[in-house]
Amino acid sequence: MEDTPVTIAAVSDVGPDAIALEFETPDGFEARPGQFVKLTLSVDGEDESRFYTLSSPDVDGSFEITVAIDPEGEVGPHLLDLEAGDDVRLSGPFGNAYYEDEDRVVVIAGGPGVGPAIGIAERALADGNEAAVVYRDAAPLHEDRLDAIEANGAFVRVLDADADLTPAVTDALEDGEQVFVYGFADFLSDATDAIAAAGGEPDAAKVENFG
Repeated sequence: MEDTPVTIAAVSDVGPDAIALEFETPDGFEARPGQFVKLTLSVDGEDESRFYTLSSPDVDGSFEITVAIDPEGEVGPHLLDLEAGDDVRLSGPFGNAYYEDEDRVVVIAGGPGVGPAIGIAERALADGNEAAVVYRDAAPLHEDRLDAIEANGAFVRVLDADADLTPAVTDALEDGEQVFVYGFADFLSDATDAIAAAGGEPDAAKVENFG
């Protein structure tokens, strides 16, 4: 799908300087949890595009992205002005680090990587599969959904920004699961080191680098 108008169904706060944008799913749009889309909107008369990973378990009827807002950014403050009924343009989906009906998933997420983490975990649990989430952030997002995921039987650990990932990753890993890693480059390095230290296989992880 390329540069297709999509309508915002809802905007909600999900934590400090972060919102979730829910869109009405356009005809023909199919995506899996963990894939990402490109949104394009007009900013001061110029088109600006950014990539965002899905944070919903599916795209049936609607789908969601989670956006960490940089008050000094070129696009973020304009996203805050959007409301239900507004349109933006969508391209995608993109990416190959997504859920493919694995029996057990372990998602290691930093910062806005919690978006795909909750989407994948919710989908896995809904499919009758197992899920684990290890999430590190200075100001956690989507705490209500993380609580619900844990209440539904998943392993969930939320860590402070300077916490060592290895103990939680060691507890999350079992045998034969698919590991996913979402976050910025420094976090990815920490996460893959933790996977190795826990006896896992970093090269087998599905990884998305946010930059």
